[in-house]
Amino acid sequence: MKARFIITGIVFAVGAIIEAPRSDACTNILVTKGASADGSVMITYACDGEFHPRLRWTPAADYEPGEMLPIRHWDGKTYGEIKQVGHTYKVMYLINEHQLAISETTFSGREELINPDGILHYWDLMRLALQRAKTAREAIRVMADLVAEYGYRSEGESISIADTEEAWILEIIGPGPGGKGAEWVAIRVPDGMISAHANKARIGEFPLNDPDNCLYSENVISFAIEKGYYNPETDGPFRFCDVYCPPTPRNQRYASTRVWSIFRRAAPSLNFTPDHHRGAEGAEPYPLWIKPDRKLSVGDLMALMRDHYEGTGMDMTAGVDAGDYGTPNRWRPINWFVDGVEYVWERPVSTQQTGFSFVSQSRSWLPNEIGGVLWYGVDDTYTTCYIPLYVAIDDLPKSYTVGGLDRFTWDSAWWTFNFVANFANIRYADMIQDIQAVQRDLEGNLLALQPAVERTALQLHQSDRELMTRYLTDYCVYHGELAVQRWRQLGEHLICKYNDGYVQDENHSPQEIGYSEGWLRRVIADRPDQFRLPEKDEAVPESKLVD
Repeated sequence: MKARFIITGIVFAVGAIIEAPRSDACTNILVTKGASADGSVMITYACDGEFHPRLRWTPAADYEPGEMLPIRHWDGKTYGEIKQVGHTYKVMYLINEHQLAISETTFSGREELINPDGILHYWDLMRLALQRAKTAREAIRVMADLVAEYGYRSEGESISIADTEEAWILEIIGPGPGGKGAEWVAIRVPDGMISAHANKARIGEFPLNDPDNCLYSENVISFAIEKGYYNPETDGPFRFCDVYCPPTPRNQRYASTRVWSIFRRAAPSLNFTPDHHRGAEGAEPYPLWIKPDRKLSVGDLMALMRDHYEGTGMDMTAGVDAGDYGTPNRWRPINWFVDGVEYVWERPVSTQQTGFSFVSQSRSWLPNEIGGVLWYGVDDTYTTCYIPLYVAIDDLPKSYTVGGLDRFTWDSAWWTFNFVANFANIRYADMIQDIQAVQRDLEGNLLALQPAVERTALQLHQSDRELMTRYLTDYCVYHGELAVQRWRQLGEHLICKYNDGYVQDENHSPQEIGYSEGWLRRVIADRPDQFRLPEKDEAVPESKLVD
């Protein structure tokens, strides 16, 4: 079976799995059935990094006994081969035909445990699990068996896995050069709860005799003892996250702040403080899961993915670092030095470096073709528009499948959204209102249409499944291209409205808006005499003039 699809900058082609550039910076949210407004199991993924995503899907396929699957690097180098299975499932990006969805964040952890002799990276495991498993539990077993046989090549990973009934977190790290298998633990998020992770291991203590809710590698504790990472006589209960990804001021600030902000917004009543992610001595880490104050919808998760710590002491739209127009974006590197002292920018959930993001829905009461859907967006979560991609569809909006970092084109959805997001930095506080108006209109319509669209699809599923596939495909393709068209128009509108520092009014007349008084006062405080216009007959000392 020959198929080609690209995901997260990862190319899978002609029966092979090929690695391509990827990112270590991502954010996931997990929502169980009992915590969702409609009974969906949902996960999110913000895949962050400087890459151009191209959307692909692959059909189900059958293979002959004894066929092997090459695992190749993007430059063509082959890491090895693995045994192919007799049948693989249809995969729509990161959800398969059985509504199994997967996402991840990299936690690095102990980098000495990276095994260059392993064959499979985490992205290989994710795709293979989607091709070979129907449920989250099956996916965990597929990945565990694969690394046991072929070796794990990546850094530490937290992997979110959702099916129609359950949400699980799998955390995995390698054995070091020349080692076998991997060390891992997987735990089920209790129904009614939500969880989140963001580039730091999150699983602490876990039950050793509860296979319904927790699975783990047989040597996950003994290996840590052998390596000197854990002493059961002095270190207290075994905590995976502390042993394999020790907390540091850097990773707490970088990762735990995002988890805190997601939790504080989903459950304000819990009054989580910033103490842990600011490194306060003795502060308790945030729990692996919480009960939200109210059940969450798809729209709620889209909103949670759009976060710069607004309204908190870490608000990235405020302060001198945001400029006069309140841009939340901070250019990399995230850490920097002044006079030998190291500083770091805040790392938010929403970032300009996002390649793509999604909110997945897996719903037990609907046929798989209709129940499984990715709400997919490209570029920054704050300025994207999420479109639905149903498991049933057999075509994609073309603009989401083309393009690369080497050339700008309006034909690419990513470049179109990226253009609008970048242009907004010129006058962010004003332009974001124009952007969000279009965003609310498009996403609001799509969310409002969802029940009617699915009622029609369900009727067609009972009478003519080919027509159902065509119906959902046309719906997704049309609205995907419509979103891109509207964003092109939005970009052209912003160029006209905010040209040369003016702001056009409703009559297209340029207005001199200038800067806020607060920003002007900062300018004066920094250089009090340079810009002051002398009063009549007042002489300004030459020494006060700036060259």
